Amino acid sequence: MADLQMSDDLVAELRRTTFPVVYRMVGSVAEAEDLIQEGLLRLQMATDKGTPVANTHAFFVSVTTRLAIDHLRSARHKREVYTGEWLPEPIVESGQGEDALEQIEMAETLSMAFLVMLETLSPLERAVFLLRQVFDYEYTEIADVVGKSESNCRQVFSRAKRHVAERKPRFESSKDARESLAHHFLEICKNGSLQDLESMLAVDVEFHGDGGGVASAVLHPVIGAGAVARLMHGIFVKASQYDLIFSEATVNGQPGLLAKTSGEELICVMALQIVDGKIQALHSVINPNKLMHLGTVSDLARLPKRHQ
Repeated sequence: MADLQMSDDLVAELRRTTFPVVYRMVGSVAEAEDLIQEGLLRLQMATDKGTPVANTHAFFVSVTTRLAIDHLRSARHKREVYTGEWLPEPIVESGQGEDALEQIEMAETLSMAFLVMLETLSPLERAVFLLRQVFDYEYTEIADVVGKSESNCRQVFSRAKRHVAERKPRFESSKDARESLAHHFLEICKNGSLQDLESMLAVDVEFHGDGGGVASAVLHPVIGAGAVARLMHGIFVKASQYDLIFSEATVNGQPGLLAKTSGEELICVMALQIVDGKIQALHSVINPNKLMHLGTVSDLARLPKRHQ
């Protein structure tokens, strides 16, 4: 980026501060990084043309947010015809994207459950809500970013906030309690009885899986403690047959599990939503195309091409 006359530190800072916004917008690490790269190219083009950029950071946020809005509008049809449920690409602690996210205190807005809920907003509503509620932008700043009037942005935010309030997922307030329960849950999945497993689940617990039509996964939500307990029991029985190793991890700011082969190839990333001492929801991403950014991915769960 030498033509920009920007230091490597500034480029890194632009990436670091913008990634949390763009990732929450599009729910994909790879797509967020592509949009940020496109934003850097547009910043370079503006500089090459002699366009004055008084505030580089504000300009960059505006460009990348608008790119994300356009991207979501064009991607909506693809998500509507997606095989099975669509879940975000997971962020795993110590995985790619961590540096950009570690400054964000509102971990709940990074969670799988929250990002899935954001899918019910329009791209514009999503951008305005995130910039105002999560990143504390002023309405004048938001208006500049999305190209709308300040009063219009207030209306959009009010509408989005009401929508979110009706659907916002709940989480266990204590981080220690969440981590302790996740640890116990993994031990029960490995060694406990079906009854023990069911006792850890909320009565109306939901299991959501994303195989994208390329990996073996449930196509529709599995709901209810008994059904989800049997599903998880079956997953761990099958995992033992293939010598898969489950470990605890922080997934999108919440407790989660990783499944890997004995050769350290990733199979699955699962996020846990914990409420009132129970597992309220599980979001399992097994689509290998959504795990590539986390390291070497196994093809063990990949379906034969005739099934894709």
